[in-house]
Amino acid sequence: MSDNQQTAKNYKDTVFLPNTSFPMRGGLPQKEPEIIARWKALDLYKKLREERHGREKFILHDGPPYANGNLHIGHALNKILKDVINRSQSMLGKDANYVPGWDCHGLPIEWKIEEQYRKKGKDKDEVPIKEFRQECRDFAAYWMDIQSEEFQRLGVLGDWEDPYFTMKFESEAIIAAEIGKFLMQGSLYRGSKPVMWSPVEKTALAEAEVEYSDHTSTTIFAKFELVECAVQELVGSFVIIWTTTPWTMPGNRALAYGDEIDYIAVKITQISKGSLASLGEVIIVSEKLLENICSKCGIMEYETLHKIKGHQLKDSIATHPMAGAGYDYSVPMLAGDYVTTEQGTGFVHIAPGHGPEDYELAHLKHGIAVPDTVNENGTLMEHLPVFSGLHVLRDNKKIAEIMAEHNGLIGIGSLTHSYPHSWRSHAPVIYRNTAQWFISMDSDGLRDYALSALAETAFYPPAGQKRLTSMIENRPDW
Repeated sequence: MSDNQQTAKNYKDTVFLPNTSFPMRGGLPQKEPEIIARWKALDLYKKLREERHGREKFILHDGPPYANGNLHIGHALNKILKDVINRSQSMLGKDANYVPGWDCHGLPIEWKIEEQYRKKGKDKDEVPIKEFRQECRDFAAYWMDIQSEEFQRLGVLGDWEDPYFTMKFESEAIIAAEIGKFLMQGSLYRGSKPVMWSPVEKTALAEAEVEYSDHTSTTIFAKFELVECAVQELVGSFVIIWTTTPWTMPGNRALAYGDEIDYIAVKITQISKGSLASLGEVIIVSEKLLENICSKCGIMEYETLHKIKGHQLKDSIATHPMAGAGYDYSVPMLAGDYVTTEQGTGFVHIAPGHGPEDYELAHLKHGIAVPDTVNENGTLMEHLPVFSGLHVLRDNKKIAEIMAEHNGLIGIGSLTHSYPHSWRSHAPVIYRNTAQWFISMDSDGLRDYALSALAETAFYPPAGQKRLTSMIENRPDW
């Protein structure tokens, strides 16, 4: 060993650091359970309630989690941040009584039970409803106990001995009583309207339960023959629509045009090999979109016959592309302020059971009946001619081919676009006319009452108030 090594200075001894009783390492896996055990031994939550009794209250109205599995990082972030808020308010001297709870109803729990059925090869529809509901209750109770332990392990302080949960019979009784008030006021009614529907889960979805992903759809250019029109020269020509949902064609009951859109009627004089268009036929489309339509439908040459404004089509009547195959009813043409020339043909086919705009224009504004065409599992209903039993998501190419065989199309294509999916099954969803219970926002002053309450509520950030206010201002029912 050299002299330099023997005399090497230990520089650690030259650094003057404070001495504390804190251990060098946190040891949190051991320390945290000890801290939580101490809080329980002290009955800290009860002592805080006694100490803060009579003080100004701070109550956090916490959106409850679903009782359907172990906690994840989202739960942790949510509850820890809220725990920080509650504790800070308590340290300011307020009575911050936090009552945790769980949402035990709805699809997240039912979906888990259905997943178990599928693994066992069971059909949910064959299970008695009382048995299915009891399994959901048992499942929720099991996960509530586990989640309670996990939340407490995160250090969240609250009334874990007496939480609230939606499947408490007392809670369900209160909900039933409140709905009873709406019933007695005359604002509860059973109605039928198109809602987001999952053919996989066989249930309606709220907007918050929908996510958007890419989806490839079969597209069609369908033709509706004009049989009545103020512009006599157009009788016998075909109004062309474009849609990404061929399965909605059995539900078609009207066509929409734009009052100020420039339309053109052209006679087809030359087509490419394989085109579904017919020589000599006259088609009517938006003048702006004509060249694009011709390109996609294999129309090589045409002769311009007429140019009109949309309002000249008022009170016109067409026939369905499948007329003669069981769809022999009149298709009125209606002015629609949402019709554009951004894509498509400048006309929109209206199926009032399969879209909110269609429902509003055809049913609410013009009193056109809403047909039922789709079963809860996504198949077209048995009473429908030609298309009975076909699936709205899997069989669109077949639907298009059937329409082509009946000379109802001038073009078939495909489009990959952003499309709504269920956030649980990640499967595409549809708009489906279905019977639902609604609470009218206009009956008994409910809308005004809700809006006045929102105006008196402080929102952080303020954008939340604007969003909720807009939602309540504009919707007819809940």
